[in-house]
Amino acid sequence: MISPATPSSAAPTILVVDDEASIVDALGKVLQKEGMTVLPAGNGREALDLVRTRPVDVAITDLRMPGMGGDDLLKAIKAITPEVEVIVMTAYGTVETAVEAMKRGAYDFISKPLKRASVVATVRKALDKAALLAENRDLRARLEAATTREIVGNSQVMRATLEIARQAANSTATVLLLGESGTGKELLARYIHRHSPRDRQAFVPVNCAALPESILESELFGHEKGAFTGAVRSREGRFLEADKGTLFLDEIAEITQTVQVKLLRALQEGEIEPVGGRTTKVDFRLVCATNRDLTEEVKTGNFREDLFYRINVIPIRIPPLRDRLEDVPLLGEHFLRMYAAKHGKAVDGFTDEALHLMGNYGWPGNVRELENAVERAVVLCRGPQVGADDLPPELRDPSAGHGRQVTFSVGTPLEEVERRMILETLKFTRGDKRLAADLLGIATRTIYRKLESGFISEESFRSAPARSGDEPQPDKGGDGVLH
Repeated sequence: MISPATPSSAAPTILVVDDEASIVDALGKVLQKEGMTVLPAGNGREALDLVRTRPVDVAITDLRMPGMGGDDLLKAIKAITPEVEVIVMTAYGTVETAVEAMKRGAYDFISKPLKRASVVATVRKALDKAALLAENRDLRARLEAATTREIVGNSQVMRATLEIARQAANSTATVLLLGESGTGKELLARYIHRHSPRDRQAFVPVNCAALPESILESELFGHEKGAFTGAVRSREGRFLEADKGTLFLDEIAEITQTVQVKLLRALQEGEIEPVGGRTTKVDFRLVCATNRDLTEEVKTGNFREDLFYRINVIPIRIPPLRDRLEDVPLLGEHFLRMYAAKHGKAVDGFTDEALHLMGNYGWPGNVRELENAVERAVVLCRGPQVGADDLPPELRDPSAGHGRQVTFSVGTPLEEVERRMILETLKFTRGDKRLAADLLGIATRTIYRKLESGFISEESFRSAPARSGDEPQPDKGGDGVLH
């Protein structure tokens, strides 16, 4: 009888279970000759003890055993370690039983009397499947790690903000995130979702300003086939996508009055009405965000007062980066590591002069501007550390960026003045539409409408250098990184 071997980190581990010691011994010798580690067990209880205490890649078990049979053992193994592939052994004439076991989660079966070639081939296929599943799990974990950006920051004001967010996360109350463009409202919304009881369900983000008014209602609430011209098929909206999960409505101040009424009903009654369809119950947790003063929007009649009170249950104001400059070194190091890895650069830090400039700059574009600045510096850096010369010009000379002026001749048509002002502001913000709208004092949707109508073209501010000699930077979308 073989003894339980000490598993090798390189050798796959196979659990062999049968009440007949001769079968366990024979299988063990065959598999050990193939370079595998074997864990022998004479009954189901003994096998479960091994599964609980030892890593197992594949289990081979007889179906008919006294006490705990192979069928019950299969269920127990899958309950304890679902990733273990189970192969069942069956005597001639009981193939139907083996097929039933496969329906309950077994990988395959082998018939007695056992044949060496068949056993080895089946085990290797099971190991291949287990390895593929493990690789998929690892890739999913890496993807989640890459897309789930951590919050970096140790300032008192940031710790206070996160504490409120943690408390809010455990409830079902609607959260309203307030703050300037680029402070990281979407990141904080994801943070609230990850720390909520709904974390295993969907997080559905919607940028209300980026959706044309004509399709915003359909995009959110869905529509039935034929509800309007072009509705060739029915479509579930974002509310149903977020059922049992979290719906994040960014730029909430941009939604139309019609959509505001339907959103209010969804919050009050827990039901939505697709365009051209019937009301449908939906269970969602709402997180909203805006960089505008909703109380002023209510006074001017642009935003419903009853809806404002519905979404303003737990307001959380995200501080601008200028109010937590002590977090700039931490954020800078974080972005430096991230972009050094992304661009394959051997850059491991900042010079003291660079850190001094970064810590004394006002960062009007907040964390998003800092992220862009660090990526630019990493790409342009020629040494092991980012120096002052690698930083954007406005950090070395603040007047280089913020002193830009736009002049017009007397008699310039107002339409041209408007076009030039929006265009130059977009160049200044490196294509950041939300920041440009903030600086101009207009709604973000206004800029999107100008782009859609052709009043301004994307190429006109993408192709020109931004901020006195700086290269144009891509609009990363979303709301930057909070950290």
